Amino acid sequence: MAESMQGLKRTARCAEFTIEDIGKTVTAMGWVQKTRNKGGLIFTDVRDRSGIIQVIFEEDICGSEVFAKAAGLHNEYCIAVTGNIRSRGKDANKDIKTGAIEIEATDLRILSEAATLPFQIEDETNTREELRLKYRYLDLRRAPLQRNIALRSRLAISVRNYMAEQGFLEIETPTFIKSTPEGARDYLVPSRVHQGEFYALPQSPQLLKQLLMVSGFDRYFQLARCYRDEDLRADRQPEFTQIDMELSFADVDTVIGVNEGLLKRIFKEVLDVDVELPIRRMTWQTAMDVYGSDKPDLRFDLPIVDISDVVKDSEFAVFKSALEAKGAVRGIRVPGQGHMPRKKIDALTDVAKYYGGKGLAYLCVNCADDGGHKSSFAKFMKPEEIDAIIKAMGAEKGDLLVFAADKLDTVRNVLGNVRLELGRTLDLIDKNAWKFLWVTEFPLLEWSEEEQRYTAMHHPFTAPMDEDWQYIDSDPGRVRAKAYDIVLNGTEIGGGSVRIHQADVQEKMLEVLGFTPEKANEQFGFLLEAFKYGVPPHAGLAYGLDRVAMWMAGAESIRDVMAFPKLKDASDAMMGAPAPVDPKQLDDLGIGIVKKED
Repeated sequence: MAESMQGLKRTARCAEFTIEDIGKTVTAMGWVQKTRNKGGLIFTDVRDRSGIIQVIFEEDICGSEVFAKAAGLHNEYCIAVTGNIRSRGKDANKDIKTGAIEIEATDLRILSEAATLPFQIEDETNTREELRLKYRYLDLRRAPLQRNIALRSRLAISVRNYMAEQGFLEIETPTFIKSTPEGARDYLVPSRVHQGEFYALPQSPQLLKQLLMVSGFDRYFQLARCYRDEDLRADRQPEFTQIDMELSFADVDTVIGVNEGLLKRIFKEVLDVDVELPIRRMTWQTAMDVYGSDKPDLRFDLPIVDISDVVKDSEFAVFKSALEAKGAVRGIRVPGQGHMPRKKIDALTDVAKYYGGKGLAYLCVNCADDGGHKSSFAKFMKPEEIDAIIKAMGAEKGDLLVFAADKLDTVRNVLGNVRLELGRTLDLIDKNAWKFLWVTEFPLLEWSEEEQRYTAMHHPFTAPMDEDWQYIDSDPGRVRAKAYDIVLNGTEIGGGSVRIHQADVQEKMLEVLGFTPEKANEQFGFLLEAFKYGVPPHAGLAYGLDRVAMWMAGAESIRDVMAFPKLKDASDAMMGAPAPVDPKQLDDLGIGIVKKED
């Protein structure tokens, strides 16, 4: 039967007791990790979020009633133990923080019992994730997850302290807002009072924080809850938290300066890692050309080399056809891997095909038995052309060269992912490195084949580079943006931009994106109206808090740093959400459910 605390107070958390407490009478509370009955002695490990302490029950000391109660303990019983701290002497356990001491119990209260567990509460588990998420409150008792959640909390506190020191005000923005296009799908909330109309849950506080700049709050931040109805992956959830900020009278350098200070602070305070400043900057164009990605992993090298000019007169059909179609031929030099087995080269070719390529051409420099080259295409080219390729690639004897020839976007995507695969399979990635990078000068717009129009690469409120705005009508794809992403080890952890603050430029931007004046006013009239009243130049940035915490914790998924995440289909296995609702609730909202036919 469960007992009450009856005025009993916890002295400290389990792992907070030290050898300094030897001889003291204390009370510890927590959960039974495991218990071992040795006849006249019962050893019980008691756990809370701080760690474990061993409790020993000796019948001669605690009495037969307490001893009998201890004999009935099972894993995950919640208990309170009173007793004396004593040394474990030569039986000390070096694997736990309190291994040098134990509690010699004099009293025991069973605060609540536990049913048979659906899985064992162990640091390392093979239990499938769906089951662990169904019983998330049990899964969260595991030490690795408790450490992750504690790290996330320290991260949030560190962010708040730094931002306050830098003169930022923490201001909450609404979570019931107006639905706007140009982005992921919104989660919609029906209105009971205004039937047939809907709120949207914010994908970000973008427009609201810009309006705060109009209001004169020149430095704003919040840890903002955001919602996006999109397909999930390891670092994406339907609801998440942003470290969101906006600054007035700021340019790119101002925002980067503030955020380099923030990164240095949080990594030092949370992980004791020193972030070297200034962080390297790279334009989007360079990142795409050299690494095939706008979020390059700089923990290893393997740059991409453009050999289009070198092979422009080649008769090799693969190269020739790509260049005639105004595409590109580019390659990667893999030092010392000329003897890579054909099976592994074929695996790289499969990667290339998965990412849209037709395949990979390869050249193994001076790796043949006769000292010549092994290649998939050398027989179609002149010896001097092969020599020119080797020279352009900076290759040496024993190197492997791989090439892609296609449309430029395809070549970038293929070689960017082949590069990552080589980094993984050849163990080139320094797992202990923290490689930060600012990627700057993104294109303002990108062409959507599906919609046959230009769309905003970031969002419609991103400012263009001043010198490029002249091309907005004649060559919109040429216009660069005052946009920047912060990348860590090949993952974008945050992004932002200088915002448009001129009403005429904002109206023109919406026109380029296909908005009629009427549609622009319908969707963004409140913003355009505000732009009539003295808008300061402003800029901002937002991090994915969960994504940053995931990297800091060394976790494989942001689900491991969130208390109650969703499954891959955006459902909540623990609460059973989403779920049907009472028909009366739908009646109140004026909503009917229409089942779709297959």
